Amino acid sequence: MTNKNIRKTHDLFNLKGQTALITGGSRGLGLQMAQALGEAGAKIIISSRKAADLELATDELLKQGIEASYIAADAGKEADIHRLAEETLARLGKVDILINNAGASWGAPAEDHPLEAWDKVMNLNIRGYFLLSQHIAKASMIPNKHGRIINIASIAGIGGNPAFMTTIAYNTSKGAVVNFTRALACEWGKYGITVNAIAPGFFPSKMSQGLLEAAGEEAIANQAPLKRLGDDEDLKGAAVLFASDAGKHITGQILAVDGGVSSQVGA
Repeated sequence: MTNKNIRKTHDLFNLKGQTALITGGSRGLGLQMAQALGEAGAKIIISSRKAADLELATDELLKQGIEASYIAADAGKEADIHRLAEETLARLGKVDILINNAGASWGAPAEDHPLEAWDKVMNLNIRGYFLLSQHIAKASMIPNKHGRIINIASIAGIGGNPAFMTTIAYNTSKGAVVNFTRALACEWGKYGITVNAIAPGFFPSKMSQGLLEAAGEEAIANQAPLKRLGDDEDLKGAAVLFASDAGKHITGQILAVDGGVSSQVGA
């Protein structure tokens, strides 16, 4: 006999009534994921440093019928992180879904890498993830016994550098995100919180623009088994899976969305 309580597949992916905060949400991968959650029914707040960029992105979301607003904040600064969390909770009442996406990179040979740049990358790419997750969990997810945290890692945090990359701080920070995700999943599972990471490969973005121009988009794309770069749709499915009840039994996992690059021997 069929269990009448079993939901249909499309209902498992439905985010209606859910709330979400996405950092680094004004463009690129962050905006793509904000669109995905909004299209699935979630109420969205996006954040980044620049209010002008956020206003344009929010207008774009609203035109698509997504309930969205923004808060300008620097996710590398502790005071801004606390303000972001408090203002988000004041507006939404709760946060069901947190996507830690804000990030920075710095290109320099390891032997010459400036310490100030190392600290900037680490503060934003991993310390900021920890502080915002901690604040949102304590104020909302743990009391509600429900939460979905999605951290944006990178295939650069799974392996070493390709020969053409000199991004030691970025790679190290993304490696930290990988194990931060696993450790937090183990610790917070008892509260009904899932913690997963998406590890993108090469996507055209402002952060990757210099690298793609230097190495050549076609040359980088050809290193992937699928012979392509990521596009404006390729993170949508993964984000909604981890955010929704379709992924409620998935936690502590790192999903590479990279055209198969990380599956290759020696990758």
